[in-house]
Amino acid sequence: MAKKKRYLTATLPDGYVKTIGPTAAPFTHYWRIVAHLGGGRTEVFWGHTRSLREASGKKAATADAARQRGWERYEFEIVALVESGEAP
Repeated sequence: MAKKKRYLTATLPDGYVKTIGPTAAPFTHYWRIVAHLGGGRTEVFWGHTRSLREASGKKAATADAARQRGWERYEFEIVALVESGEAP
């Protein structure tokens, strides 16, 4: 039997809303990195994970990436995904 498809929505503190789906994958959290490159430039990286622990593990990797790439600073955010059966 096929798994039920659903939509997952992440709402970040700054009001940004990201919707993932339709998907049957068991994602629970969304993470986002906003890297400040200098000269007013930014780059955004994001993804979704199957647990808060997995998402939190990305934070240490982000600190290494910032050093290697010479970012001025970065913001790392994790939010829980909210499930719905219909597209937003």
